[in-house]
Amino acid sequence: MKSLYKYFFRGLITILPVALTLYLLFMFLAWTEAAALWVLDPLIGGIYVPGMGLVFGVLIILAIGFLLSKPGVKKLLSVAELPFTYLPVVKSIYSSLKSFADYFSPAAKQGNQSVVILRMPGHGLEIVGLITRRSFADLPQGFLPGERVAVYLPMGYMIGGYTVFVPADWVQAIDMSVEEAMRSSLIAWMARPPASAADADNAD
Repeated sequence: MKSLYKYFFRGLITILPVALTLYLLFMFLAWTEAAALWVLDPLIGGIYVPGMGLVFGVLIILAIGFLLSKPGVKKLLSVAELPFTYLPVVKSIYSSLKSFADYFSPAAKQGNQSVVILRMPGHGLEIVGLITRRSFADLPQGFLPGERVAVYLPMGYMIGGYTVFVPADWVQAIDMSVEEAMRSSLIAWMARPPASAADADNAD
């Protein structure tokens, strides 16, 4: 009975990430297919081929990226953003999401974006975080003087996080991408290296 219980959960843990990934991929494909059908049906009528939605979605994203590389389009986009940057509640939501997305953009990766370990002097505690700011010139008065950095500390399962302002010598950069750090934080750093065959036999 104990072996059946162990085998069941081993199979469940193995299949669950695959099933969730396929489900999310299916939902995305279904959405793109429906959107493409709605846009293209008046143009091409009944010659729609399954899979055109995905191609249509990729082309739209590429076209938007290409247009945003043009200075004139950027100015138009800034005008279109005005309602989202002035409405009281919408402004907070939009600016937060935009700042979060900009943090992961290729331009940000070429700047001060980095993954660090935060260590408080005299404590053995280590916390992995993301440096989000190194300059405080545009912030209100009241922050402590000296060379300081802002570090975002994500919480497990993406239920939130904290931003702390600490001396720069409290942090040490580590060789890890932002995406990998966020993914590890999402699962509370429970991912382990793949078990060897010997380890699998010992587990049995």
